[in-house]
Formats: sequence, C-alpha cells, structure tokens
Amino acid sequence: MTTDEVLAGVGPRLRQMRKEREVTLAALSESTGISVSTLSRLESGLRKPSLELLLPIARAHQVALDELVGAPPAGDPRVRSEPIVMGGRTHWPLTRQPGGLQAYKVLEPQRRLEPDPRTHEGYEWLYVLSGRLRLVLGEHDVVLTAGEAAEFDTRVPHWFGSTGEGPVEFLSLFGPQGERMHVRARPKRS
Repeated sequence: MTTDEVLAGVGPRLRQMRKEREVTLAALSESTGISVSTLSRLESGLRKPSLELLLPIARAHQVALDELVGAPPAGDPRVRSEPIVMGGRTHWPLTRQPGGLQAYKVLEPQRRLEPDPRTHEGYEWLYVLSGRLRLVLGEHDVVLTAGEAAEFDTRVPHWFGSTGEGPVEFLSLFGPQGERMHVRARPKRS
C-alpha cells in the first residue's frame, strides 16, 4: 500500500470512528481544539492528515495513532530461521536484525575436542539448556550444567564445547564485535 493510499483512507476512517462514538463535529472540535471546518475537510479528504491534527483526535477518541492511520498489522513475531552448521555445531539464529545483540541456540554434539582458545572484540553470555558445557576462559577450566550461565569479555582467550560425555544445548548472546569471532586469528602463544 502506497503512502497516498494510506492517507486517502484516513478521512473515511476518522468519520466512521466519530460516528460510531456518536460524537458531533462540534463536540470533537471542542475536545481537540481543531476547527469544525478543518475536521470536516479532513474527514472528506480535502485536507491532508498531519501529526498536528491526528494526535489530538487520537487522544479525544482514546485510540492509538495506528488505528487512525490504518497502519498494517505487525507481521508474524515468530522467528523462523534455518539452522547453520559451522565446525560441527548447529546454530539457530534467534534474532533477525543485522548488527546489535545477536542470539543463537546452539547444539554441540558429543565429542571430545582439544581446547583451542581464541580472542576477539566483544562480550559473550552463555546459558546451558541441557547437557554439560566445558568453558576454558583464561586460566579457568569449568563445566557448566543445565541452568547455569557464564558471561565474559571475549578479549580473554576462551573456548567452549562438549565435555565429551554427551551433547550440550545452550544459548549464546554477543554484541556486534562478536560477529567477527570466526574470522579473527588465534592469539599468539608465548
């Protein structure tokens, strides 16, 4: 629907809303401070709607501005994404907008890997849904179980994966800098 089509529908919608509420143009004029002639021209489409006019009318009718304008309904809020397999892990993106905070549900299969800590800009948060997640962070080597979370600065060398005792399912959240984590070189070993 074009902007002109949306604007053309405002006048009839205003008239219908006013009549359903059994409000006269004079009464609406009194409650909004907009002249009767302006309200009449707005309803007949002879006057283009503006925020300056629509906001007081929305307040008078006690409705959201969207109702006056006839904004299209919001789309389906469910996130439907295809899983991404990287390095043997399956990632389900839980956010759709590029940039900003990113969230993934991750399934790490049962396997025993040698930790290979890496660094990158950003901050990460992990939450274990099921299984056991091994986290190597700097000098720490810990195992997180279902219901446990960890958060850390990703400039600290880190690695996480299965303990080898079974698969692990977890949530991972990180900021825009974390999106580059898979392309950064590993830290130099001394």
